[in-house]
Amino acid sequence: MSARYPFSAIAGQDELKLALLLTAVDPLIGGLLAFGDRGTGKSTAVRALAALLPEIRANTCAYHCDPDSPSAQCAECRKTTAHKTRKLPIPVVDLPLGATEDRVLGALNLEHALSHGEKRFEPGLLAQANRGYLYVDEVNLLEDHIVDLLLDVAASGENVVEREGLSVRHPARIVLVGSGNPEEGELRPQLLDRFGLSVEVRTPTEVATWVEIVKRRDAFERDPPGFTALWAKEEEATRRRIAKARKALDAVEVPDAILERAAALCINLKTDGLRGQLTLMRAARALAAYEGARRVTEDHLKRMAAPSLRHRLRRNPLDETGSSTRISRAVAEVLGA
Repeated sequence: MSARYPFSAIAGQDELKLALLLTAVDPLIGGLLAFGDRGTGKSTAVRALAALLPEIRANTCAYHCDPDSPSAQCAECRKTTAHKTRKLPIPVVDLPLGATEDRVLGALNLEHALSHGEKRFEPGLLAQANRGYLYVDEVNLLEDHIVDLLLDVAASGENVVEREGLSVRHPARIVLVGSGNPEEGELRPQLLDRFGLSVEVRTPTEVATWVEIVKRRDAFERDPPGFTALWAKEEEATRRRIAKARKALDAVEVPDAILERAAALCINLKTDGLRGQLTLMRAARALAAYEGARRVTEDHLKRMAAPSLRHRLRRNPLDETGSSTRISRAVAEVLGA
C-alpha cells in the first residue's frame, strides 16, 4: 500500500481540514461539500484524514458491520452473537462520475444466478463505504438522481434495495464528501442544503504558503517514509484528540442562550427550514469537544456559521455579495464583532 500524505502536513487549507476533523468527531453533522479551485488538495485531505483515524473492529461480512452495534448490522450478522471479527482501516471509497445506480446500490449477481440458479446480492459502493467515507469528485457533474440517492442513504444510515425479486437491507453509515469546481456547474439548492458543511477551497494567495506547500510535497515525493516519520508525532496527537473528542461529545453542553443565538442568526439570513440550525449546533458542539471545552460558546458559533450556512442562503438578485460576506455581516449583527 502506497504511503498517504500526512494530514497534519497539509498547509493552506485550514477551513477544509477543520471541517473534515469535525465530521470525524461527529458523523451526524451530515457530510461535507468542498467547492473550489482544482489542484488544492481536496482529495488528498480526505484520504489523509481516513489514514489518520484509528482502525475499526468489524465483522467478516461484506458490509464490515460493527460487532458492538446490533442495530447497525446486516441481517446475517444479527442472526448470530459469535462474530468473527477483524481490524480494518477506515474505508475511503471513490464514486466515479459514470457509476450506475446498480453500481452504487448493489444489484443481482447475474453470473451466480445463471450458474447456480439462485439469487445473490452483489454489494455496491455504499456497502464498501459503510462506516467510512464516500468521496465524489466533481459532484456537481454527477446526475442529480444519484446525488439525491446518496444523500438519502447518508441521512438514514441504511441502504434498501427492492428490485429483480431481491429485498435487501444493509447498513450504510457513510460520511459523504463531495468536491467540485463551481465554474463547471452547481448543485441544485435542494441538494446543496442536505450536505452538512460546505467549505470554500481556494488557491493560496501568499508566497510563503505556496513555497511551504511545494517544499512539503516535494519532500514527501522524494522520501515518503522519511517525510511521514517527521509528522508522526503530530499525527498521533491529532488521532488522540479526535478519540477524546468523540468520547466527550455527548457531555458537551449547548446552553439555551446559544440555541437562541443560532436561531436568530438563521432567521437573519432567511435560511429555509431547521436543517441549518441543527447543523450549526452539531458543528459548534463538535468543535467545542475537539478543543476540550465543556460547553458551546458564541465563539464556536461564529467559527462554524460560514461552513454550516453558506450553502443554504437564498439568492438575492439585488445583492451581489458572496455568501461568506453575507454571513460575516449577519454574525456581526447578531453575535457582535
